[in-house]
Amino acid sequence: MTAAVGIGARRSASADDVRAAVEATLRAAGLTDADVSAVGTIDRRGDAPGVRETALDRGWSLRLFTAAELAAREVPTPSAAVAQAVGTPSVAEAAALCAAGPDAELIVAKRIFPGVTVAIAATPILDRSAAPPAP
Repeated sequence: MTAAVGIGARRSASADDVRAAVEATLRAAGLTDADVSAVGTIDRRGDAPGVRETALDRGWSLRLFTAAELAAREVPTPSAAVAQAVGTPSVAEAAALCAAGPDAELIVAKRIFPGVTVAIAATPILDRSAAPPAP
């Protein structure tokens, strides 16, 4: 499995806030740092210390998306308040899906912490054992 963590964070969220939210979400999903390859967020938060440090400290790539790119992804829990604030109804869920790739599925819907929202998406592993043999 290749997983990506999506993070929505207020500018006031500290690095410790972001780290704690990500760690709690990974633990709840039964995942480790090794299961994750990327962090996704909205482009305007790419320089937020908590988001950047969380990715860099773990060796994950940081993927930034515009509000339009995030708004194009269908999510289970859109927010009118988020849409009004940043121009997309989802940051964490949509960023996780965008960062994990076009075939990604949400495996952890957004979890809300003080100042931070986290979601996790993954690209499913194909079961090649069910594929017919090559001619």
